[in-house]
Amino acid sequence: MKKILALILAAITLLTLFVSCAPTNNEGNDTGTQQGSENDTQAPTPVDINVYTLNGTTGFGMAKLISDAKKGTFTTENYTFTVQSDASVVLSALINGDVDIAALPTNAAANVYNKSNGEVKILAVNTRGVLYLLAKGETTVSSFEALRGKTVYVPAQNPTFIFTHLCKQNGLKPGTDITIDSTTYAEAAALRDAVASGLVDYAVLPEPMVTIAMASAKKANVTLTNAMDLTAEWDKVCTPGSLVQGCVVVRKAFLEAHPEAVSNFLKAYKSSIEYLTSNTAEAAQLIVEAGIFTNATVAANAIPKCNVCYLDGAEMKTAMEVFLTALKDINANSIGGKLPADDFYYNAQ
Repeated sequence: MKKILALILAAITLLTLFVSCAPTNNEGNDTGTQQGSENDTQAPTPVDINVYTLNGTTGFGMAKLISDAKKGTFTTENYTFTVQSDASVVLSALINGDVDIAALPTNAAANVYNKSNGEVKILAVNTRGVLYLLAKGETTVSSFEALRGKTVYVPAQNPTFIFTHLCKQNGLKPGTDITIDSTTYAEAAALRDAVASGLVDYAVLPEPMVTIAMASAKKANVTLTNAMDLTAEWDKVCTPGSLVQGCVVVRKAFLEAHPEAVSNFLKAYKSSIEYLTSNTAEAAQLIVEAGIFTNATVAANAIPKCNVCYLDGAEMKTAMEVFLTALKDINANSIGGKLPADDFYYNAQ
């Protein structure tokens, strides 16, 4: 019995030694807190953002942002920029989820919203009207009435829809009072060359194609007149400021997953556009370096006439609804068949 009692006492003594050597609860908590502190000091992993932009005016406002990203200015976002020349490629990438944010024409944005069942949102408008009517010689066009009986060549898609709407609003019935030819020179570049060569009397072109055509015509001893600013004409018959031709959109899934990254992008993008409008020569060089346009001199001359802007929230929504309604009345397919619902507009309440 004494031996058993001695063994029990020895076991208790040994257990007491183990317990006294074990870390206390507080020590365990301290260790956890120290580890958490070390993790907190580590920089968060930057959010990868894949951005597509179109070459030409729609992409001009992205140039400074692209330059800053290359310099490593941003620490919370890791940008990959791709310049595209075909809006249909951008649309497919948005639908397939291959791109997170993209700059594209406003009607294309409405189109992809409808085709994807609302899986994209418009973040901001980046370009108002960029269309002008050019006339061969020193012809002046004081009103649309002066175009009665004339043939006007217009690139296909958006320019045709806009010009058609303006003709109707000014009492000219296309096909009867005026001929709008959007098939002979469906591409803006082809029409630009035809205008510069003196092959057509009247043509609608966007900037910077207007600047290029005027310069080329001068070299070829062809006289061209920038006869009408279609943005000014739009403001006469529609809500002023509602001719909005370019925008930037985001995939809904990306926005929901990374709302802060999208907010940071918009701040940087707005600053980039502000830089463009106040530092024209420097911005023109950045545009070339980014691959958005090929000639810095032409870009610098065109920027003041490109109406690059940053428009968001309720103001963006109001302008977009007016513009898209006009397009729907001309050709509903141009916006995907119907007007987008309210959830198309980011932060527009």
